[in-house]
Order: sequence, then structure tokens, then C-alpha cells
Amino acid sequence: MTEQPGSHQGTPQSGAQPGSPADAGRPGERPEVPPRPGVSLGRVLGFPVRLSASWFVMALLIMVSWGSLMTEREHSAGVGYSLAAGLAVSLLFSVLLHELGHALAARWLGIGVRGITLDLLGGYTEMETEAPRPRTEVLFSLAGPAVSLLLGLGALALVPVMPDESALRVLVAQIAFSNLIVAVYNGLPGLPLDGGRALRAVVWAIGKNKVSATVVAGWSGRVVAALTVAVAFALYANGWYTFTGVLIAGLIAYTLWQGATASINQAKVASRFPLIDPVRLARTIYSVPAGTSLAEALRRAAEAGRPAAALGVTDSSGRLIALVRRDAAAAVPEPRRPWVPVESLARDIDGVGVIRADLRGEDVIRAVQQHPADEFLVTTGEDVVGVLHLADLVQLLDPRTRSRP
Repeated sequence: MTEQPGSHQGTPQSGAQPGSPADAGRPGERPEVPPRPGVSLGRVLGFPVRLSASWFVMALLIMVSWGSLMTEREHSAGVGYSLAAGLAVSLLFSVLLHELGHALAARWLGIGVRGITLDLLGGYTEMETEAPRPRTEVLFSLAGPAVSLLLGLGALALVPVMPDESALRVLVAQIAFSNLIVAVYNGLPGLPLDGGRALRAVVWAIGKNKVSATVVAGWSGRVVAALTVAVAFALYANGWYTFTGVLIAGLIAYTLWQGATASINQAKVASRFPLIDPVRLARTIYSVPAGTSLAEALRRAAEAGRPAAALGVTDSSGRLIALVRRDAAAAVPEPRRPWVPVESLARDIDGVGVIRADLRGEDVIRAVQQHPADEFLVTTGEDVVGVLHLADLVQLLDPRTRSRP
């Protein structure tokens, strides 16, 4: 239903991107995918589905608002809240079908899908890679609202055949109304809504710049979020909305604003991708023999004019066998440094990820995503050019971060 912040804009903090052309890590290793939050609902049509804890907040609000209204109508709390529970479950199923529309469209377009998450705002489908062209983006983004529209129209067609004034008729009518609202609202032109992805695709096709298109769609999403709150208060002032309805609208608007802001920030980061050159970013390696104390290694590096270099450890033949971990070295109190050998703070060279020196831009990001770590060897063939620290890459992408030591 919405674009998940961070799912589609590659950053060093994002999840793995299987199948990337980047070569990171050691041969035969599989990318580590961090566990996703939420309750697993298994697989549907081959897609992993999870239920976020935030969905229960929305379900509770539906139960409170709709349950009380139905209790007044039916003169029975049991019937009223049973109908509210039925609505919550029906909407969950509707959202799942909406997201399956996205997932099946992605599969048809040749894009892998990591999974579907159902959450407070409805849900999102997480793709393995970005849409490669505007047409793909449009087809993927509009598939979900199309499913919701069909569900809404189908439920609406059933309303006339339901018994007059029956609870079932009211429930089916509410399901129809909710799906039609989802179809229309998600079609609004602002990220992270589906219509925002379509807007981005159109601006991308016209301007040939996806980063700028994302910024435009992100700002449009902020406008949609602000208008959501304004319209909710206007309806409440005219007696057409309950306070609970205003609260739900506020939660939706807050989530939209967050998603739009994340999209804008990620676009700013993506605009700096062309600056990524692992050779220029890599720190040179200053090596010392095993058995050298940390204090002595730091002194030698400083005397050589390379205090910011990565510390390497060599064996008796001068072969590089390990890298000193910066965090471990920094944690050693200065008085103890003369007594701590560098190899005790080092990581074996075979355990350090590898990034090819010829990679550039987003390929470097993908390499980092495949094997998350705080440092990588930059190599040309069998030769080690230097060490790329993740902190240096993050600083390049976001200059507001603290400058490298």
C-alpha cells in the first residue's frame, strides 16, 4: 500500500540486495538478512507475510470506534463488537490482497520480493531491487490500488442483495467503503503512497532524474499528510467525524509525513552516489609485525605521517594477516596501550569483507549491503589497495556526520 522508508533507496543501513553485481565478502558466503520485526503469518503465493505490532493499534481503534456505533445500532455489545472484529479482520484480508497485487506485479515484472508486511498504515511490499524504469514503477505502484478498487466495487455490488437493515449489510457496505477509500487515498500523488510512486515515475520519465523525482514526490507526500489532518478536523467540526476518526487520521498523517521525509532524505543520499570511489575513500594500511604493542604501532604510524591509516598486522615473512579493529583499539586506555599486542585487537584478514576497486556508486552500496561490516578491504586482483571504513562512506553520503578521525 505504501513504500517502506529505506526499502527502495539503497543506503549502507538498508537490507541485503541479493543478486547484486557487486562482489563483496568471501566466495560461497550468503548475505546476512536481519530478522524483520512482527509476527510471521507464513507464506502466501510464495511471499513471506508478516503482521506488524502497529497493526494491532489500528485494529483496536476500529474496535473502539466502530464497535460502539454497532452496539448502539444492534442494542447488544456482543453483536456490536463482533461486527467490529469482523470488519478489522476483513480489512486485514483486503490489505493483504492489495499487497499481493503489488507482489504479483513485481514478480511479473521480473523483480524479486523479500516479503509483505501488514502494519498501521495498511501495509507495504518490500522489493529486492529498485524499479529499473518509470514504466515498471507505474505498473508496480498501481497494481495495489487496482485490487482495492475491484474489492470495493465487488463488495458494493453485494450490498443490494443483503437483507435490509441487517448487520451483515452494514458490514459489507463498510468493507466496500473502506476498500474504495483505500484505492482513492493510496492513489493520491505523494510518497510513500502508491500514487506517490506513480508521480515519481512520471516526473522521472519527464526529467530523466529519479533522485529529483523522489524529492518532488516526497514533498507532495508531506502536503498530502498535512491535508489529511486538515480535512479530518474539518469533518470533525461539522459533525461528520468522531474524535477516534480524527485520531486515526492523525496516525495516518504522521506515518505519511515520516515516510515522505525518509524518501526525501534518501534521495539526498542517493544524489551523492556518483561521488563514491572506494579507492579514494580507502585508508592506506600501515603494517607492523605481530607482537608490536598498540602504543608502539600508533607511534610508528604517527612518525610516518599516517596517523589515520588502518593498522595491519604482518607475520614473520611480512605478509598481511590481520587488521586492527578501530573500535577495539580506541577502547584501550592509553596507560595500557604499551602492554597490549596489536594482534589481540585484530581481525583475521580472511574475515574481512572485500570490495573491488573498480566498483563505483551504487554498486559499492550494494556490496556493503550484502555483507554488513564496519570495514572492507579494497582490492585490485590479489593486491590490497586499502581499507574502506563504513563510517567514512556514511560521512560522504551525509556530510552532517562527524568527520573522520
